[in-house]
Amino acid sequence: MRIYKAKDYNDLSRKAANILSAQIIMKPDAVLGLATGSSPIGIYKQLIEWYQKGDLDFSETTAVNLDEYVGLKKDDPNSYAFFMKTNLFDHINIDRNKTFIPDGMENDAERECVRYNGIIKACGGIDMQLLGIGCNGHIGFNEPGTSFDKETHLVTLSQNTIDANARFFDSISVVPKHAYSMGIKSIMQARRIVLVASGENKANALYESICGPITPQVPASILQLHNNVTVVADSDALSEILKHHEIGSGGHLI
Repeated sequence: MRIYKAKDYNDLSRKAANILSAQIIMKPDAVLGLATGSSPIGIYKQLIEWYQKGDLDFSETTAVNLDEYVGLKKDDPNSYAFFMKTNLFDHINIDRNKTFIPDGMENDAERECVRYNGIIKACGGIDMQLLGIGCNGHIGFNEPGTSFDKETHLVTLSQNTIDANARFFDSISVVPKHAYSMGIKSIMQARRIVLVASGENKANALYESICGPITPQVPASILQLHNNVTVVADSDALSEILKHHEIGSGGHLI
């Protein structure tokens, strides 16, 4: 596990974007697992800038997103389909037929999960998976206590996650209570994983994930067992790790 210390969010975004862009340059038909939320916005802005300068070409790239809220249409401003469209896909030359997001309007959870697992397999698996981390250690929408052997599944969101995401909605009462998410097994099958974390509110979760025991109660802790993980975090997010001068499972701070 390589851990890169960034000066601030902008530096974090550039460093992580560099890693993703290198993947695309080295393998133009790469399958990228993409994340939503506030953490990757700066990364996507940087990738767009490099595309507009002619430094990146997404024409052969495939994008497979981590998750989607249940009950939101694709054109709902709070859906992750809308997020990806406005924050990345509208601004690059990616083939929309090669962008995949769970269907939040599918009421048959089993059918949707089987369909999405099939998409990942048909793509040949994920070359590089981008992750954020929740304050409770979740990755994707895999909440504490989620079995490590799950693939795409229907998630009941924890109150912690609902509270954290309420800032994106008009009121907490309209925040969806369920989502479709790639499971831990799906994430761990990616050939490379890049996890980004920014802010002091992520410090405890990052410390427990990297330095603590591997347990379903801290879903991101499973990343200690992956053989190719890069963490990019700013000083605030790394504060607990730096305070304890401790990095577990052979991690290396750069």
